[in-house]
Amino acid sequence: MANDSNGASAPQPIPDFTRDEELAAFREMLLIRRFEEKAGQLYGMGVIAGFCHLYIGQEAVVVGVKMAAREGDQFTTSYRDHGHMLASGMDPKGVMAELAGKRGGYSKGKGGSMHMFSLEKNFFGGHGIVGAPAPIGAGIAFANAYRGEDRVSLTFFGEGAANQGQVYETFNMAALWKLPVLFIVENNRYAMGTSIARASAQKDFSRRGAAFAIPGKQIDGMDVRVVRAAAAEALDWCRKGNGPYLLEVQTYRYRGHSMSDPAKYRSKEEVQKMREEHDPIEQVRIRLLADGVSEDELKKIDAAVRKIVAEAADFAVSEKEPDPGELWTDVVA
Repeated sequence: MANDSNGASAPQPIPDFTRDEELAAFREMLLIRRFEEKAGQLYGMGVIAGFCHLYIGQEAVVVGVKMAAREGDQFTTSYRDHGHMLASGMDPKGVMAELAGKRGGYSKGKGGSMHMFSLEKNFFGGHGIVGAPAPIGAGIAFANAYRGEDRVSLTFFGEGAANQGQVYETFNMAALWKLPVLFIVENNRYAMGTSIARASAQKDFSRRGAAFAIPGKQIDGMDVRVVRAAAAEALDWCRKGNGPYLLEVQTYRYRGHSMSDPAKYRSKEEVQKMREEHDPIEQVRIRLLADGVSEDELKKIDAAVRKIVAEAADFAVSEKEPDPGELWTDVVA
């Protein structure tokens, strides 16, 4: 089911993908999944230090949005950002090297997991401050409007961040100036570790923009087809000069909030049920098998993805640490 911005429930039609679209979605989501699994392993080995927030379980969100986006649309997100980087087309080697704090990383080893950037791929971060993507994404949208560019700023943040005041200040300005920005709330239910039932008076985040006349929709974020269709509709709204749009994408993270989180605030049975009944990659795999794609072909895709991730890990491990002189570069004095 999906809710529109006035709260009315309506059946959500599930659009079909072509076989090529299913295969593309399968590969992109699998790349994120295998990359994050490897990042978790490297963290356990001490190769990656500091904070590290994995995207396992949420892959359909960013892949579905990317499939709906146009070349030139910009991505801005929070600290659970590796999946967004890969979906944007950033090199897995550069992303993994940055996680490991190595000079071959996207921020030369100085940013780590939460702070990467690629102007070439229109990826504007990776931001460690909760709620920060909203005003930054709106600022990018303002630049697009000011320059007369046909771009939409895709701005992701979590349901926990949706309770931050700066988000609502941003909603007001974005609506007032009719900025081409798509706000995407990735609702994985627990923020850092508190259920939305205990932290949010209004649990339908698609209605959070209503006070500013921002339309919204609540959708199933575990089905990449649903995400692509809803994102395409929202992007069309923004691109036509109507102002911002708000998507609440209901998803689920399988791991803890970060690598240091044992996630004792939810049951193992709940996580297992989501994995067995709603896994975004498994849904696509089942559809592909039903469409005549062989198990061997899917295994070859997985093997190719694993090779890319293994090479990224090897690069991250073997790459040198930044020169101490890098402390004085790329900083504001």
